Amino acid sequence: MAPEDFQFLARLLRRRSGLSLTLDKRTLVTRRLTPVMRRFDFRDIASLIEELRAGREALAEAVTEAMTVNDSCFFRDPALFDALRQGVLPRLIGARAGEKRLRIWSAAVAAGQEAYSIAILLTEMGLAREGWSIEMIATDLSGEAIMRAEAGCYSAHEIERGLDAHAMRYFRRDRDEWLVDASLRRMVTFRRFNLLDSFGWLDDLDIVLCRNVLLYFDRATRADVLARMAETMAPDGVLVLGENESPEGKLFSACAGSPWIYTKGRPLLARAI
Repeated sequence: MAPEDFQFLARLLRRRSGLSLTLDKRTLVTRRLTPVMRRFDFRDIASLIEELRAGREALAEAVTEAMTVNDSCFFRDPALFDALRQGVLPRLIGARAGEKRLRIWSAAVAAGQEAYSIAILLTEMGLAREGWSIEMIATDLSGEAIMRAEAGCYSAHEIERGLDAHAMRYFRRDRDEWLVDASLRRMVTFRRFNLLDSFGWLDDLDIVLCRNVLLYFDRATRADVLARMAETMAPDGVLVLGENESPEGKLFSACAGSPWIYTKGRPLLARAI
């Protein structure tokens, strides 16, 4: 790929998704865009870039989706889900005992595994039986990923990644695929959403999960997204990031002993979480 074509593509992706590309990613870019070239019948990357320069929106959208990472699995990072089950959720449930309401946002849900894992966790805690209102919003930049998440249909390989025999009872086999139980699908509202767009429709969130996304952004974009996330969260809300991610500045405080969990305002001890 010619350097000027790569730079054009990098600028386009940053504007559209926040993704920060460096020259050492040229091989990755070519690999990710090969299916797009086949789909739109381009003979090479140069032809694709030329069409992008002409402003073809459908192609720009396909390229952006191809370059974003949509791989995930159920109960990814089991220790995190243990922390949610044993500390984060009990604390929030205690704080919300009067209103009996929880609002959760999975901000980069890929094909839905994270959202359905949370739904299983909440179902196991029996909150619905106790009259709790659970509002779970799950978004992703990829329209294709959101359609898969809404369908709740997974291959045997995807099911085997993270689900034990107990959790399998929330899935039904249909030939070579596995379908999420309707009770879990009803718990989640899926929506296509770009983290660079306005968060104005979000408010008073108790938990925000944005795992393994910010590491693809440059520093300024990370800071902007985190600041806007903080504005959407309840005063005692919890932010969950990837293990290799951390917020800068004073908007969030780390939870001792939990590399994924941050709270707004003052830090909390691990036992308090």
